[in-house]
Amino acid sequence: MRAVVQRVHAARVEVAGEVLGAIERGLCAFVGAGTDDDERALAVTAEKLVNLRVFQDEEGKMSRSVLDIGGAILVVSQFTVFGDVRRGRRPSFEAAMPPALAREAFARFLELLRATGVPVETGRFAADMRVLVDNDGPVTILIDSQKTF
Repeated sequence: MRAVVQRVHAARVEVAGEVLGAIERGLCAFVGAGTDDDERALAVTAEKLVNLRVFQDEEGKMSRSVLDIGGAILVVSQFTVFGDVRRGRRPSFEAAMPPALAREAFARFLELLRATGVPVETGRFAADMRVLVDNDGPVTILIDSQKTF
């Protein structure tokens, strides 16, 4: 599983002009499932995301997590985080999980995140979404479950 994570002042996701999910201070995570992802990959990514220390303490050091600051997470499903551009200019998405399985994996990932107590908002799986991000910093981090164990 991969997540491109941005620290935000606020973020929201819309489909056809309707706001489906919105947060204030917290994290916006663009998340995709890979063909090799299993329950462990989902759990590792969820744990990393909620405990990622990218919020500043009183000394200006990034030592606080979204849990520590009472923030929220906006999660946007995005298979394109598995785009491979090593050959040519058109990305290959062979490493992305097939849509039917990815829908189930994404739903399970959301369950794992919500079980931590962090407020979680999301868009609509496989929809054409508009995501508005008020990036804070900017701070952008890549979480890749294949590189964490």
